[in-house]
Amino acid sequence: MNEIKTIEQQRAEHALNNICEESGKARKLKEKYKSYASALPANILQNGFGQAMAMELASAKDSKGEETAHKQLYEHIQSWLCEVNQPNSPYKNVEHNQNLIIAIIKNDQKTYIQAQTEAMAYLEWLKKFAVAFLVEKEDS
Repeated sequence: MNEIKTIEQQRAEHALNNICEESGKARKLKEKYKSYASALPANILQNGFGQAMAMELASAKDSKGEETAHKQLYEHIQSWLCEVNQPNSPYKNVEHNQNLIIAIIKNDQKTYIQAQTEAMAYLEWLKKFAVAFLVEKEDS
């Protein structure tokens, strides 16, 4: 039977799959990922979606440890917004749909706003699952 899922269910499933990938990584990396995922929505609102994603991409090339967390966060958002098989992905039908920054630059304002709105909704799920699944048990 073919299941029909709401957009919220699809966002949640995609985010959970990405968080599960992160759960096997080192504690410090998980903490950084959780921190960056929590801070990114405010960064988007303050600086704009394109600037915030450009900063994530630039930070991904920065110092060790942090770069992996920034890179993973950027790639998780990119995979959601550029997913060809996802009906609500704003960049699914664009020529450069595998590169989020190029898709942001090459598209119109309407698509940019849709992408920003979708990124914010998706980040809510990433943040919730990061808090729920990327926690370390305290030593007794």
